[in-house]
Amino acid sequence: MSGQLDYEINKELGECYLFMGDLDKSEEYYHKAMGDDGVYAEPHLGLATIAVQRGELDLAMGHYRKAADLEPGDRSYAGMALIEMERGEIDAAFTHFGMALAVNPENLVALFGMVRLAYAHDRVQDALPHLKDYLAVDPVKNEVRFTLAGCLMTLGRHEEAREQLQTILEQEPGNQPAMELSEQLRQVAA
Repeated sequence: MSGQLDYEINKELGECYLFMGDLDKSEEYYHKAMGDDGVYAEPHLGLATIAVQRGELDLAMGHYRKAADLEPGDRSYAGMALIEMERGEIDAAFTHFGMALAVNPENLVALFGMVRLAYAHDRVQDALPHLKDYLAVDPVKNEVRFTLAGCLMTLGRHEEAREQLQTILEQEPGNQPAMELSEQLRQVAA
């Protein structure tokens, strides 16, 4: 078999065993997929996932960094950010979430990780551009629009929040969370 075919087969087997919850077998096949040259990012992402599930955050971080060195991507940056968030490394987590979203504005793990971090550390303003970037790509993703409305409301930008909620309700008239937040905004304005 060719090296590329070996890589693909072993990577797929690693993913299958990971999905089935057999971490040892998955790890074995990801290591085989890495092969002698170790030029592929995907096995490192799989090994990072295994390390996270085992609670080995330092090992996971090493794999995420190696994956990012081989192929800068949103998944490796988001993985690093999640570990940094867990460790309380707030500025680094913000940076890596931002890097993930620069690569892929639709990475919901990075987007909602950033929003969660922003609320916890009084940096809600920092999340707004990323929410808007997502909506520029997918304007009918009401969960993201609702999050944007909530951020705007938190920042006291009530009219902008109201506009976002109105857009949701035009697209989805029965959206209960949007109706409830609209009512809260109405009460604040009264």
